[in-house]
Amino acid sequence: MEGYRTLIQYMVPSLVAGCLITTGAMAEGERARAVDLLAEIQAGETSAEEAVSATLDTIEGWSVLNGVAHLNAEAATSAAREVDEGARTGPLAGLPIVVKDNIRTEGLPNAAGTPALQEAVAGANAPVLQRLVDAGAIVVATTHMHELAFGISGWNPVYQTGPEPGVRNPYDTERFAGGSSSGTGALVGAGAVTAGLGTDTGGSVRVPAAVNGVSGFRPTIGRYPSDGIVPISNTRDTAGIIAASVADIELIDRVITGDAVEEAADLDGVTLGVGRVFTSDLDADVQAVWAFVTEALQAAGATIIAVDDSAIFDLSAQISFPIALIEARTHLIAYLERNMPGITIEDVVAEIASPDVKQTYEGLVLTGMLPTPEGELVDGAPIYERAIAEGRPALIDAYKAIFAENALDALIFPTVPQVAERASPEASSLEVFGRFIRNADPGSVAGIPGLSVAAGLGPETGLPVGIELDGPADSDRRLIALGMAIEAVLGLTEPPEPR
Repeated sequence: MEGYRTLIQYMVPSLVAGCLITTGAMAEGERARAVDLLAEIQAGETSAEEAVSATLDTIEGWSVLNGVAHLNAEAATSAAREVDEGARTGPLAGLPIVVKDNIRTEGLPNAAGTPALQEAVAGANAPVLQRLVDAGAIVVATTHMHELAFGISGWNPVYQTGPEPGVRNPYDTERFAGGSSSGTGALVGAGAVTAGLGTDTGGSVRVPAAVNGVSGFRPTIGRYPSDGIVPISNTRDTAGIIAASVADIELIDRVITGDAVEEAADLDGVTLGVGRVFTSDLDADVQAVWAFVTEALQAAGATIIAVDDSAIFDLSAQISFPIALIEARTHLIAYLERNMPGITIEDVVAEIASPDVKQTYEGLVLTGMLPTPEGELVDGAPIYERAIAEGRPALIDAYKAIFAENALDALIFPTVPQVAERASPEASSLEVFGRFIRNADPGSVAGIPGLSVAAGLGPETGLPVGIELDGPADSDRRLIALGMAIEAVLGLTEPPEPR
């Protein structure tokens, strides 16, 4: 903690109007950003083909992470040559990206990390990905994930390039990479690639971003097109972005949505709300980084106030799993019928490789049953109907109230209460799952935007910690502007040692 106090004393004299004028604090690492690579390609300092080749080499060097589902080397190299020849243009021209295995990627399996879908080769890109490809982005690989996106550990034996199963953390390969967008988080965190797509149902973009030292963005529900993504819950699912920096997220989000350029906000006059539940039961490293961040942001001009977050958590706890578990069956059936005729949900469940996911789908998803607090299984249909008709609107109203009554620009809190867990089958337990999604899940249920910003390395473990901003529905660009301002104060998190 003393080191963080020394750091804030170093930084404070350099803070003017919410921006860090002179760098040095937390700037030892040279994390490459997508915006910098694009500038080099556009200036002719490197070619798209060189960028793709270097990315593929670095991904291979990080094989220990088990981050890749399917490489796309030949098609990526061909696309890069088209960029260099001027046949492919756009604001992302030449940028190598990775894409989670549950997002349709032309020419590659749309497998969602599960055996039964390995032959389901996509004939076209999902619309959200196509917008990036149309802007010149180049898909170099699809990425490993928690099977069917139903978990946060990434302990999935389906794809394995390293010595042990499960997607691994580049800062410590004995730890997990979070999930369910595990491979995208690990490869961006490792610096193998500067940006990629994931999906987020209850934290599945923001959790891996946080524990891998990079940024992750979940948009307002419905803001990105959802077609072509293997679903859990259409009420809750959305594509999201994991990238080396918030500046990269600003660019990629702008390409997806067509919005105007957003500059970093001025933190002077910004009001951020801190809730008791969001900030409770933090491990030592997260607590140390969180204390540093709040001091730094107040020194930069932000006002941080206490707010009552109890209603948010109470309401979310009642409806989160009923919505996800009941929709997982009906929405996957509809997706398979529409996109993969001949494959049934029973076919998928029969071949599930991860014990935790298999148990969930066999015991709850296929049966439509839900557990009561006493452990009894009951028909989930009426519980789900009440959650959709009453519970979720009440949660949305609770968020609206907390923002309006406190005149907040955003809520702020640690993305995850602890650093990355050790990689093992036990990391898929319900206890670990609940702890890692605790802070990210309520906003997911309500459908509001959330942005995890890399906040530094814990002083004890040297593992990354992320800080999340949640904003009102449709405040996405404002939230990104705030994130860029906070990133300017904190600096990028030092990357792991290269391989």
